[in-house]
Amino acid sequence: MRKLTHEELLARQEKCDKIQLPFSVILNDIRSAHNVGSIFRTADGLGIEKIYLCGITAYPPNPQITKTALDAQHHVPWEYCRDAAAAAVELKNRGYHLTLLEQTDQSVFPQDFKLKKPLCLIVGNEIDGVSQSLVDVCDSAIEIEMTGVKNSLNVSVAFGIAACRLREKF
Repeated sequence: MRKLTHEELLARQEKCDKIQLPFSVILNDIRSAHNVGSIFRTADGLGIEKIYLCGITAYPPNPQITKTALDAQHHVPWEYCRDAAAAAVELKNRGYHLTLLEQTDQSVFPQDFKLKKPLCLIVGNEIDGVSQSLVDVCDSAIEIEMTGVKNSLNVSVAFGIAACRLREKF
C-alpha cells in the first residue's frame, strides 16, 4: 500500500463526475465564517446539492470561508436567504423532508433515522442551536450521541458527522 501523490489526487479530481444527492442544508445564524467554510468543504465531499445560508451566516465571497473551504464554495451551489424559516417552508412545499440537527425531546440518532427523500438538514448556530421558528416547521430531528462531559460538538464537526451518517442511507 502507498499513499496517492498530490498529482494523482488532482488527476482523480479532474475526471470526477460530481454526484449530487437530493440532500440540501440550511445553515441558520452560524456565527463563524470558518465553520461555514468547513461545512462547504464537507458538503462538497459528500455530494450535498445546495446550501442555504440564512440570517447572520456569512456567505461568499468571504476570506475566512475561502480559507477553510479551500474553494469548495465554488463547487457547491448556495443561496443567501435572510429568513431561514421562510426558506425551510419553501423547501417543504417542494417536497423536502425537513430534519433538524438538534437536541429535542423527539430526536433520534442518525443511525436510527428513517430517511425520506429529498432531505434538508437544518443546522443552527454555535450557541443557541436552531431557532424555535424552524423547530415548528420541521418534520424530524436527529442528534449525535454524546458520552462525555460536554453535551455538544463544534457545529462544523457535528454537521460532518450527521451528514456523513445520513449520506450512508442514500
